[in-house]
Amino acid sequence: MTGRNVGRRQVVIGTGATVMTAAAKRAKAEDGGVAARLAELEKSRRVFGLHALLVSRGGRLVFEHYGAGDDESWGKPLGKVTFGPTVLHDLRSVSKSIVGMLYGIALADGKVPPPSAKLYDQFPEYADLAKQPGRDRITVAHVLSMTVGLDWDELTIPYGDARNSEVAMELSPDRYRYVLDRPIVGEPGVKWTYNGGCTALLGRLITKGTGDKLPDYARRVLFDPMGLGPTEWSNGLQGEAAAASGLRMRPTDLLRIGQMALAGGAWQGRQIVPAKWLEQSTARSVVIDGPFGYGWHWYVASPPGSSGPTIMGIGWGGQRLVIIPALELVVVINCGNYPKSGAEQRAVVDAVLKDLVLASLT
Repeated sequence: MTGRNVGRRQVVIGTGATVMTAAAKRAKAEDGGVAARLAELEKSRRVFGLHALLVSRGGRLVFEHYGAGDDESWGKPLGKVTFGPTVLHDLRSVSKSIVGMLYGIALADGKVPPPSAKLYDQFPEYADLAKQPGRDRITVAHVLSMTVGLDWDELTIPYGDARNSEVAMELSPDRYRYVLDRPIVGEPGVKWTYNGGCTALLGRLITKGTGDKLPDYARRVLFDPMGLGPTEWSNGLQGEAAAASGLRMRPTDLLRIGQMALAGGAWQGRQIVPAKWLEQSTARSVVIDGPFGYGWHWYVASPPGSSGPTIMGIGWGGQRLVIIPALELVVVINCGNYPKSGAEQRAVVDAVLKDLVLASLT
């Protein structure tokens, strides 16, 4: 994956608290004007690079907007694209939340190890690494919560720089050995460190357990059962799907996934993702910063005084899947702000969520 990354940590810190602080004061939809407000925000340049915005309330689509602009496919320029309900868009790291759901489905089918399982026992091909002191304490749960305690840096080193851990993983001859061989820098389960290598490991466990390539498994157990349209999943340099950030999907289909998650994993009378898995994975497992935390491949924000959590998938460039159960609200945002700083990306998303979507609730 290529990209220009400045202050990526700003993408994942603060948005949830901003959303929930505003949401706690609003409860029901007021009359329209949303399109006019959006036009004002774009005219003032508080919102830019917005490709798609979809909002559903109580399972009903209440607002849908598409724009046009330069886009990329996993870092490869696509030129100017006119977006619509059937046009695929990069999810970037929102892909991680979908892989987390796939793991829950595979676990219910007995195809992957439980969260309590020791991680290195699942990779006997790397027995030499398993013998190193301290690695026996790392479990699959630590992978799900990104608290493995291994040396990893995607937040401060730009993509495109070989020192970036995800880039180094893709450039290595064996991405899984690369991840599992990282030096131990802390006790597992204590500190959250953003780590696409964790998602790569989950994808590998799904592939090993099911015998399917990750995109094929996703299509069989999640996308087809929900009636979703075409998707694409970019491959890394080694020819395997980039689990952490490679999924492309129609915004309308991402909205359906959010609605399904809001409904406890059920879609049109069929249980797609186990309800208990979603309950566990969208509960905060570790604190990132203040009220902002991480579950099992979902971000979770629960500021004091809020009416409940905000659950989010977050991706570079301004990709969001936001679920606010207390408001029965699901929001999908796709942007093309890949070259912008993390702070600029977050400012756009905050304006869309707080000053447009939540401002339309009263």
